[in-house]
Amino acid sequence: MVVHLNELIANYIVHYHKLRNFHWNIEGPDFFELHQEFEDEYNTVKENIDILAERVRVFGIKPSMTMTEILSVSEIKEAKAAKMTPIEMVTQLLKDYDILHHKMLNVVNAALDTGDNVTEQIITDFMRTLEKRNWMFTSWTK
Repeated sequence: MVVHLNELIANYIVHYHKLRNFHWNIEGPDFFELHQEFEDEYNTVKENIDILAERVRVFGIKPSMTMTEILSVSEIKEAKAAKMTPIEMVTQLLKDYDILHHKMLNVVNAALDTGDNVTEQIITDFMRTLEKRNWMFTSWTK
């Protein structure tokens, strides 16, 4: 369970950093809308990271990851946000959502296998929000 939680945390941390960069570097006619949306996203992600780290503590393990460890574990990769257009940023965000969704499914499956209803519920709630945001950002790209 903790291995899957740590993989999700690592991906969330890179995703969080990417969102901060998108927030700082968005330009153009979509500035006001996306600037706020990216801020909303990174605030949600920040809360989710904390919830996950505290869940790891429930299992008697102290969550501890260096940036090197995070980058080596994360499937989500950094982006050069200062050189990206708004559509490229949102496209990256949607790719990150796919990875996060997959990592969340791994946690849910591990939780179901071990009868851990609490972790399963936490991640199911995260997935519900992620799927809605995926739909919204996908709609924005059309």
